[in-house]
Amino acid sequence: MRYADDAVDVHWDPSRALPGSDPTRRDLFLSLGAFVETCLIVAASAGLPVRADIAVDLAARRVARLVPASSLYDTPFTVASVQQRRCARGGYAPGRLDPATLAALTSLGADLRQLPTRGLVAPLAEADRWMFGTPAVVSELRSWLRLSPKHPRYRLDGLTDRAMALSRFEATGLAAMIAPIAYPVTSRLGGPALLAAASKSMLRYDGSVLILVGRAVSPESVVEHGRALVRVWLALSDRGLTVHPLSQLLDCPITAAALAAKLGLSPGESPLAVFRTGRPLEAPIRSARIPASPT
Repeated sequence: MRYADDAVDVHWDPSRALPGSDPTRRDLFLSLGAFVETCLIVAASAGLPVRADIAVDLAARRVARLVPASSLYDTPFTVASVQQRRCARGGYAPGRLDPATLAALTSLGADLRQLPTRGLVAPLAEADRWMFGTPAVVSELRSWLRLSPKHPRYRLDGLTDRAMALSRFEATGLAAMIAPIAYPVTSRLGGPALLAAASKSMLRYDGSVLILVGRAVSPESVVEHGRALVRVWLALSDRGLTVHPLSQLLDCPITAAALAAKLGLSPGESPLAVFRTGRPLEAPIRSARIPASPT
């Protein structure tokens, strides 16, 4: 973020982008939209009238400008909503979202489609095989996974073994298989398939996967979808539910096309985010995040 006397510009750091797994910048712009929406919610809670002017400048890597507004941002969410939101990557209790809850989420400006978890067991395994079998994506994974407390950035940023609900054995095995020296060998010997097989049990229960559908006609439109996405996540959190993004289903070209066909989308529509939601069996652990510093 860059601060001026009468505005705050929201930029992104290219070193934090993931061109291997997110070549279209879908997740980047969704994340930036979620951040902008969160800023507006927090400002409203603080009694600060702020609005967001969304205008993506690819050369300047700027996504929006936060400027004074004539009134507080109209939102049902608060700072407490933001603070309690969680991603949970472990086990979930059985149970699908009821129609009333889904309707309430849709009223927040999000076009959501619901699929049963069991129906995505095979596609998720295929997406994971693609993910672990793609060197550029594995290199990115390696850069932000924190699979041991001994990692020098374990308490600074990234996704930890505890946040992923991995046992010490699972974390050690994953680290070994994607290590720079070992990966060329493990990838040829079936490592991606072995790692993908471990995810099959994740969706073998009666639960809900939600898909955010939209028209990604411009970076600005994806940013707006990101704003709607975080509103959905906050509404789920207010109901005691957590989410678990399954972006690999959209990153993998084969499963992305199959998912779009399964949903029967009209021309111009595409799935933009996929996540399971429900009540976690154990309290999720947060990974550390680097505090923002003004520039």
